Amino acid sequence: MSPAEQRIQAPEELSREELELDRSLRPRRLEDFVGQEAVKDQLAVSIAAAATRGEALDHVLLAGPPGLGKTSLAQIVAAELEVQFVQTAGPALERKGDVASFLTALEPRAVFFVDEIHRLPRALEETFYPAMEDGCLPITVRQGAGARVVTIDLPPFTLIGATTRTGLLSTPLRDRFGIQHRLEHYGRQDLAQIVRRSARLLGVELEDSGAAAIAQRSRGTPRVANRLLKRVRDYAEVRHSGVVTGEVAEAALDLLEVDEEGLDRLDREILRAICEKFRGGPVGLSTLAVAVGEEQDTIEDVYEPYLLQRGLLERTPRGRAATRRAFEHLGLAPPGPPTLL
Repeated sequence: MSPAEQRIQAPEELSREELELDRSLRPRRLEDFVGQEAVKDQLAVSIAAAATRGEALDHVLLAGPPGLGKTSLAQIVAAELEVQFVQTAGPALERKGDVASFLTALEPRAVFFVDEIHRLPRALEETFYPAMEDGCLPITVRQGAGARVVTIDLPPFTLIGATTRTGLLSTPLRDRFGIQHRLEHYGRQDLAQIVRRSARLLGVELEDSGAAAIAQRSRGTPRVANRLLKRVRDYAEVRHSGVVTGEVAEAALDLLEVDEEGLDRLDREILRAICEKFRGGPVGLSTLAVAVGEEQDTIEDVYEPYLLQRGLLERTPRGRAATRRAFEHLGLAPPGPPTLL
């Protein structure tokens, strides 16, 4: 097997070069961002109003499954406002000093982006409250009887939080975001347009049928579409002339074990475990995670949203249950008289 063929089948590990490539595929302006029309229109109005008044944009909360463009939208907001963009993640903020070092270094009207903000330690949330509402940061100096609070004035800034789990945000923090949007999975036409744009940037010769085949199996997610495009490109270069046709794309995606519904091997393992090991469910999330050898958070954040959207999975008070459609997709017969199917 040639190195290129090995690259097709190897698990995807994002090297520094691949990360740079992913960044290069991201849209830079709001007009280049495909899909999410309602979100884009509302953001465009808010951005224009803030720019006209010369003020910082109100704080923004972007929610939705992974890979839908929350980080790209945050970067676009900063680019449209022509202001500084600073990025971190909730798990990276461990102490109040971490928050203070970021906030005090911001330029006026800067965009401070916190990814996975639902994983921010609850003790640190209170540090954000006065910063978001009053533009100040209380700092406790010394300890014991000599302790005193010093208030540091902050430049006006925009906090953009991204989350896949809105329900894990505390109500006081969530209510301090004046602009809140939820991103939904993309339709196939939008995904095909994204794939064609990425193919141009990558220098890939792509036919419309190839773009449609990739879009169909991309789980409604641009990040997945771009990842599949790169793997299909590898396959086309190794086993064909380099042109991504519909047939070439389908053959490559079959090799990658991505089926017509966009389900990969682990998706099918999750469904098969529920259908075969637990007779269609319901089964608890912790039990299911052990059965397939995956973390609970990964199943809930990455795999479940798409399975729910496609009508293959149900959440019930007693756990997860497979639908009749899941049994049909796996070629299995539903057991006994269905109650949740």
